[in-house]
Amino acid sequence: MSSSSTTPRRGEKATMRDALIAAAFRLFLERGYEQTTVDDIVALAGVGRRSFFRYFPSKEDVVFPDHERCLADMTAFLESGDGTEEPVGRVCDAARLVLRMYAENPTFSVQRYRLTKQVPGLRAYELSVVWRYERALADHLRRRLRGRRDGTLRADVIAAAVVAAHNNALRSWLRSDGRGDPEAAVDRALGYVRSAFGAGPAEPVEEDPEDVVVVVSRRGAPLWRVVQEIETTLAPRG
Repeated sequence: MSSSSTTPRRGEKATMRDALIAAAFRLFLERGYEQTTVDDIVALAGVGRRSFFRYFPSKEDVVFPDHERCLADMTAFLESGDGTEEPVGRVCDAARLVLRMYAENPTFSVQRYRLTKQVPGLRAYELSVVWRYERALADHLRRRLRGRRDGTLRADVIAAAVVAAHNNALRSWLRSDGRGDPEAAVDRALGYVRSAFGAGPAEPVEEDPEDVVVVVSRRGAPLWRVVQEIETTLAPRG
């Protein structure tokens, strides 16, 4: 059998993939997630079992069909910068890519949110996906903050804050059944992150111990004598 007979064309791939997703969610809503099998999904979609696993490694993956693409887009976005962008603003912009993925299809996103709340296994799967987004942001920040005081710690804390702010706004939108402006809500939440961790006053520089001067004076010495000793000590050397 030739490869052309087993490998779908680009248009066929999108159509079959979408058909599998649509069939899966129809059954999940009608029967429940746990009660639906892969065989049930492929039967409703009118394709073979092998076709399902060509696109989705597991039943969980059909619930989150676009996260791999979104993670790749986020990574590419972070790597496309020239290194002059403000780091916190850059990772906030990267997080907005995830929001746009959800906002592309509000009905599907709301259905997935409701389903995920009901199935512990899906909640665990979602947490693993969120962790991968957070690691992508943290890895970028670690590179950008390398050499700064507590650079690694800052990178991890900022990445966690970005994800927490983004997800708080996103879930509020999903709980409202996709009503309102999700971008405005996420922008507001990320604004707190940028104000807390973004560009601000220069970070304090650790003092060189050699620049610390201790002046010892007799108790009761006149003030002018103490000042004179300080001035003498602080006078430029050489």
